Amino acid sequence: MANRNKHLNPNQIYEPVRCWVGDSHKICYSTREEAELAARVAEYDHHIKSPLTVYKCEYGDHWHLSSNN
Repeated sequence: MANRNKHLNPNQIYEPVRCWVGDSHKICYSTREEAELAARVAEYDHHIKSPLTVYKCEYGDHWHLSSNN
């Protein structure tokens, strides 16, 4: 049976995939569901009162978070 747990090197820094949207270098999410989950986690972690929204990037096949409605 293959080991399903992926172990990260503790000395390695994780850098998410990003793209330029206007003047911002935004994190890319592969699916709408992944972006929505990241939005809920960010709202909780940063005590954000108004909900974050997600949108499909016009420059690639991925999603981003937005604080604008």
